[in-house]
Amino acid sequence: MMEPASFRPVCEHAARSAGESLLAWRSKAAAREKGPKDLVTEADLASQQLIRRMLLEAHPDHGFLGEEQSSEAPLHDRREYQWIVDPLDGTTNYVHGLPHYAVSIALEHGGQLLVGTVYDPVTQECFTAVRGQGAYLNGQPLRVSQTASMQQALVAVSFPTVVQRDALEVRQFLEVLPACRAMRRLGCSSLNLAYLAAGRFDAYWAASTKVWDIAAGVLLVQEAGGQVSGLDGGPLDVYQGHFAAAATPELHAELLEMLQRAGRAKS
Repeated sequence: MMEPASFRPVCEHAARSAGESLLAWRSKAAAREKGPKDLVTEADLASQQLIRRMLLEAHPDHGFLGEEQSSEAPLHDRREYQWIVDPLDGTTNYVHGLPHYAVSIALEHGGQLLVGTVYDPVTQECFTAVRGQGAYLNGQPLRVSQTASMQQALVAVSFPTVVQRDALEVRQFLEVLPACRAMRRLGCSSLNLAYLAAGRFDAYWAASTKVWDIAAGVLLVQEAGGQVSGLDGGPLDVYQGHFAAAATPELHAELLEMLQRAGRAKS
């Protein structure tokens, strides 16, 4: 296996380039009064095509799994090295002009995440992690917070696009909300995880994400010293899309207990 750090430059460069493309598409759409649906479709595709070209020109033997046209690389037919890409995480924010969206790129090898980058084109914050070598924000080392109690925690949550009143996520939300200091829903999973790695959030959970939403961010949290697991407390499978993440083991255990209690509750 190649040294993980050797993949970092192309990962970062592709993420930054795609971020610039997203900014350019917003400017074009404003000038042409393009509708939101057209904007996001064209911007998404342009971003993914740019990332795909850059990554596969550098590593033509690698696989590519992107949110757009993901059938090109079925989950059951992954290659030894597999790039996992969300060309625009935070689509609704992007359409509405909210500054919380990002490009997310990760590289997987043999079931392990090797490199991950989450790039916010609005703030130009580039969060990058290399397995075994830490997590960084624009070159500066990242570390999760030391928060050990839910009472002191700022917690992030994600909901699916369509939420039913009796959905599991709603029960979980009602369980955690009164117990934590405050809660946020940014609408961008990759930035939620990046912010957890940076100590801005203390915990985050989701039950309906996709692998391209979280792959890079999960590595960021792990390399920044945080805890990530499945909602059952077992090892995380990023392809399942449900997880609990926290800054410390104590906070992680408390969060899991609440989420599991909500799962057992009657709707």
